[in-house]
Amino acid sequence: MCNGKGCCKSGCVVRKVRKPLLIIGGLNWGLVGVALLMGNGSNWNVVNLLLGSWPVAEGVVYVLVGLAAVMKIFGCRCKKCMEACASCEAGGMDKKM
Repeated sequence: MCNGKGCCKSGCVVRKVRKPLLIIGGLNWGLVGVALLMGNGSNWNVVNLLLGSWPVAEGVVYVLVGLAAVMKIFGCRCKKCMEACASCEAGGMDKKM
């Protein structure tokens, strides 16, 4: 199965949105961890700072980041991504070597 590391650039919109969501989530939780280690009580949770007045929107962002992580683990199994991976495995790897 295609791992999406270079040979397979096509796929569904969800697959293309996954990477930015994972980056946003990783940076956000990294900042939360740094703030906790500093121990000064500051809030470096960027999602909370931007969307704190809209708790539902904040929750939606966290759910989307979580779903992006699950998709990264198991991969996207939609028809468009499966066809892109099949074409990648058929001829894309030969071009790389």
